[in-house]
Amino acid sequence: MSFHRVLAILLRQYYLIRGSFTRVLPLFVWVVVDIVLWGFMTKYLNTVTSSGLDFVPMILGAVLLWDFFLRIMQGVTMAFFEDVWSRNFLNIFATPLLISEYVTGLVLSSMATSCVGLVTMVVLATGVFGLSFMVYGAMLVPFVLVLFLFGIALGILGCSIVLRFGPAAEWFIWPIPALIAPFAGVFYPLTTLPAWMQYVAHFLPPAYVFEGMRTLVAGGNVPAGAMVSSLCLAVFDVVLACVVFTRTYRHAVRTGLIARYSAENLG
Repeated sequence: MSFHRVLAILLRQYYLIRGSFTRVLPLFVWVVVDIVLWGFMTKYLNTVTSSGLDFVPMILGAVLLWDFFLRIMQGVTMAFFEDVWSRNFLNIFATPLLISEYVTGLVLSSMATSCVGLVTMVVLATGVFGLSFMVYGAMLVPFVLVLFLFGIALGILGCSIVLRFGPAAEWFIWPIPALIAPFAGVFYPLTTLPAWMQYVAHFLPPAYVFEGMRTLVAGGNVPAGAMVSSLCLAVFDVVLACVVFTRTYRHAVRTGLIARYSAENLG
């Protein structure tokens, strides 16, 4: 793997973002809307309930972590879509660029753009709504790591779907987080779900993260085995997504799909 070729992918994304106000603005706008909306909602819940439970670290913290996951996933897919929309995908792989270098560049560009949104969310959540990350303690690190890895996995998988079925298939990608959220139990305990949904949740790394977060807020301890399981699942998902993307790319090259890449051809 060549660092220079990975850096070239990063530079391309940097120049795209730097030269376009419409690409810069979404890095801040939607995270601000989410934090403000849910921030005021948690403040309201604290005033109308007598349970003594603080909803700020439970709900607003969940929103922040879920948005971080979304930014990671979308950072990968959007960087890929830029090449799709500009019909640049074939040009890129006409160079000596390896598939591993391309994917690494997508991941690093996603990290960079997601950090911008994460900083914005943290500043708003802590400065305006009083969210303290001390309640999560050291467990915040594995929480973020698991969501980061799972976001990368879904982002790469989304790229594979679009690469296989064409640009029109991008509409299959946007609903994925919304479909996963009910099973992940972002805002409620997994025991709320019916048995079959709880079974599915055991295979989703975010489910362990949000269940553990609620346990910490309630004053309990997160089982080490649960976090190890979530981390192993997340790593497995990343490896699986990379294998799927590589096999999809090879199929596109072998069948000539990559040379006929257009919105009209879903091959």
